[in-house]
Parts: sequence; C-alpha cells; structure tokens
Amino acid sequence: MVAIEKFQARALQVLRSSRIFGQLDQEVLQDLARFLVRQDVPGGHQVLREGAPSDSMLILLSGRLRVSRTNPDGSLLLYNEISVGEGVGETGMILQQPRTADVTAVRDSTLAVLHSSDFEALLKLRPLAVNRVFSQAIYNHLRHGAQVVQRAFAQSFVVVPLHPDAQAGAVARALTAAFAKTGRARHLAPPAQETGDDDRADALDEQFDHLVYEAQAQPSEWTRRAFRQADQVIYVARADGALAVSELEQQLAREPGYALKRKHLVVMHPADAQAPHEVRRWLAGRACERVYPLRTDHVEDFARLARFLTGNAIGVVLGGGGARGYAHLGILRALHEAGIPIDMVGGNSMGALVGAQYACDLSLDEIMRNTQAFAAGGERLTLPLISLVSGFRVERDLRKMFGERSVDSLWRPFFAAACNLSKGHTTVQDTGPLWKAVLASNSPAGLFPPVLHKGDLLVDGAILENVPVDAMRMRLGTPLERRRGNGTIIAIDVDVQEDLAVAQDLARLSRRSALKGMLARKPTQPGIVEILYRAGHIGGLHKRAGTVAQADHYLEPPVAEYSMMDHKRAPEIVEAGYRYAVERIAQWTRP
Repeated sequence: MVAIEKFQARALQVLRSSRIFGQLDQEVLQDLARFLVRQDVPGGHQVLREGAPSDSMLILLSGRLRVSRTNPDGSLLLYNEISVGEGVGETGMILQQPRTADVTAVRDSTLAVLHSSDFEALLKLRPLAVNRVFSQAIYNHLRHGAQVVQRAFAQSFVVVPLHPDAQAGAVARALTAAFAKTGRARHLAPPAQETGDDDRADALDEQFDHLVYEAQAQPSEWTRRAFRQADQVIYVARADGALAVSELEQQLAREPGYALKRKHLVVMHPADAQAPHEVRRWLAGRACERVYPLRTDHVEDFARLARFLTGNAIGVVLGGGGARGYAHLGILRALHEAGIPIDMVGGNSMGALVGAQYACDLSLDEIMRNTQAFAAGGERLTLPLISLVSGFRVERDLRKMFGERSVDSLWRPFFAAACNLSKGHTTVQDTGPLWKAVLASNSPAGLFPPVLHKGDLLVDGAILENVPVDAMRMRLGTPLERRRGNGTIIAIDVDVQEDLAVAQDLARLSRRSALKGMLARKPTQPGIVEILYRAGHIGGLHKRAGTVAQADHYLEPPVAEYSMMDHKRAPEIVEAGYRYAVERIAQWTRP
C-alpha cells in the first residue's frame, strides 16, 4: 500500500507539471492517477513495438525514452526523445491504430501506464475534461509531430576510460565544472563500495541539470549502472594510447540500448601540446559522432565540449568576397569582446583562408598580416588551356602558410567548401591537408586551375553556395537529429551585389574601352575579372535568401565601397566590419 501511495504521489507531481495534463483540475488529476499502473523498465529495453496493437498509453515519470524505427536494411532511424511528464501512445490508443514506431528506454525509467479499458472508465467518469485534454494531445501530435521539447530534467553523461590512465576522472571533473557555468551539475565518481542502490538516480535527476558519471576502466557493476543511467557516452583515450577498440567498449556495445545513446570520443593531449594528432583515425571501428581533441587544464576546451554535448555550440560561417573578407576579422573581434565563443569555423574562398588561420589559433592581427602578404604575391599568366593563371605561387604560399597540418588536426573544428565540378555539388573538406582544402576553395573556375580531389575537379564554392550554412548546420547538430535548434550559426556575407549592367545603347563590350578604363582606374564596362567573378558567384547570389533563412544570425557588413582587390585598405575594412558587428550584436537576444 505504501508503494502504491508513493507511486501515485509521484504520478500526481509529474502530471501537474506536464504541458498536457497540467491543464486538468486537481480532482480530475487524482482520478487519472488512480487508474495508472507502474512499470519499471531497465535502460535499453523496448517499451512499445512498431505495428503492435495500441492498447495503452504511457506517461514517463523518470528516465528517458527514445522513439525510433528500423529500416528494411536494418539501419536505425532515431526520432524524438520522450521527457518526464510527456505521454506516448495516446493517439494510437484513442484512434485504435497500430503503434507507428518503436519506443525504447534510453536509461532506467519508470512509467505510468493507462490501459485502454481504464481510459474508457476514466472517460465515463470525467467526459468533458478528459475529452478536452486528449483531443489537445492528438491535435498537437498531428500538427507538430515529433517536437523539440524544453528539457526540465537532467541530461546525464558517462565518461568511460579506454585506457587505465586515460584521465577519465579529470575529464569528468572538468566537464562538470563547465556545465556548472550554466546550471546545476553533479560529478558522480565510482563509490568506494558497491551499494546496488539505484534510487538516488531519480532524486538527482530532479535536483540537477547535468549529471556526469565517471565509469571505471573495467566492466564493473558501477560502470554498467552508470552506462544504463546515461543518455550520452563519452569515451576518453590518451593521445598516445592504442587505437584498437578496447574490451570494455566491446562489452558496453552488447548492452541493451547501446545504439540509442549518443557516443563521443575525447582524445586527451598534454597541456602544452601544439597541435593534436590526426584525430579521425580514432573513428576506425567506432560509431562515434565526433572526436574531440582536448588539452589537460585548458578550461575553454572543456567548455567547447560541453556546448557540443548539449546542442549549444556556436558555428561561424565566413563567405568569400576578396579583400572585403577582411571584415571577417573585425566581426570576429566584436564576437570576442561580446564574450561569444566560437566552437566551429567554416568558410569559402577568402572566408576559408581567414577561417583556417583562425582555427590554427593565430591572432587576428597575424591573420591580417599573413593574408595581406599572401595577396601581394601575385600570380603569373599562363597559356589559357586550363586556366588564365598557373596557380603555382598560390599553392606554394599556402603550403608554406599551413605546412603539413591536416584539417582534422586542429583544436577547433574547421571545414572549407568547394564546388565539385565533376559531380555538380558542394564538396565540404574536413579532412586531408589544410593547405589543399583552402586552395580548392580559393580557385575560381577559369581563373585558376581546378584542384584534384579523389579524381574530381574542385573550384571556388561560390558557384553553388558562397556562405556554406548548410554544411555548418549538418556538422553543428547531431548526426541523428539535423534540425534548426541544434546550436547557433552566425553567417557572415561580404559578397556585395554590384551593378554589372552597362548603358542600354551599348551594342557590344569593347576591348579598347576595357583597357582604357583599367589604366584610368575608372572602368566604364566590366572586364574579364568582374565577369568571371560574377559568373563564379551567381549560385551564391541566387541562394542568398536560403542562406539568410538557415542562419540564426546573418551579418552583411557595409563593404561595398571597397573593391575585391583593396588589400592595402585591410585595416579600414576590418574596422568597418567591427563597427557594424558591435552595433548588430547589441541587438541580439542573449540567453
């Protein structure tokens, strides 16, 4: 009797705070609680099966559920999560339709089950109130489908060491400290003695916003319990450790619900490490979303990890535009001064050149000087069989600038966009030599020779998309839930739409007039550079409305007065971008 009363009290507490059932009067809530039946489900076990009869609905009292479907080829499609206070299955139960998806407990969960026979009894007892609430629930389901809900419960993580001395404890403590900057966080270390007590998980779930379980390096009872209670798994490896999948990983992979948990890999480096090792090699044999190279005692590295784990990472996308791209540096400076962190950088053309240097942790002043020196190098004309210029000097200087660093050997994730002429789409370069990725993104078709990449021809990405927001959205969110709301994207567009028209009575463009205008620096008609530039950016201009819609913040600094070749006026352009960004950032709604 005491257990039943405790269960009903918990059910009433959850129902009152529910978005749907909280609308009911206290007496109706008490009647509903009397019909509910408790069901405890271990993490990883299935609760509802697609295609099964809908003979009940579930209300989650504690834990976490995940909605999923299985493709004919056996691959998994993951949908929304069910949070505490939400119901699932009510639509099928009322409409008498089969279950439309599988529902599985991501961690140990307690459910309140309302069987269809009890629902009918409740409906007879409280017809108006029950009809109203359940009709609203069906309406919400049909109108919105799987929704992103505001979490009102703890997100839980388990830190699992892949090597005995992989610093899992240090990672768990540092991550907890990072979470504590924005909410209530608790680090749960392995107990000195196994107690077998799982009850505290429910209490902690209500008391904290983030729970960080520290697992042991062996498959102990504590490690398995921490794994069951976690929504996300964070493996920790030493940078100089063995790459092979460990025995502990293999055992956890056999635990129920393993496929439903988000998985990450942290590779720890010494505090004084200059650059991370190529981290992508750690993904061999592992189904992890991303590899995070971190440095011991670097607080900002762990803050970045925390933002990625919670869907709050910030990505900045830098577009192309020649010398006008110096405005990127002014905007980056304004973001720094406003305390807005930058977790991932992507770019095209000039934006890729600036972004790659920024991802290498160079100062903004260094980036400006390097870019000016690079632009002053010039390029020689060549026999125009493939391109107007040879591109040898640009390739040489980019090799010198970035050395042999790989795109995935950076502390901050970076990508460069390029147009794949062979396949007719944007190719996003987030692996391979950094210099080559920047070169491809800075090779306008016709002006520079295409860069060869796995048999394809890559050129400046502005042909299709000058500000690659789509690529950032795909990388900022989780692989399972690509949607607006996973992180924040700041897009910077410096590609001014200049007037390329000529006098209406002009019959044809004149070589003599073009040459005269170039010598006098007062062109009366577009030359080959302007024509090639506009042709190479036409796709980006066409897609601008979509770019604006995809970005959370779209910045278009006033740089129309500067030409694409105004590299000597870089300080002015930087300042113009800075002043513009300061004014715009002040208008943003900040959490």
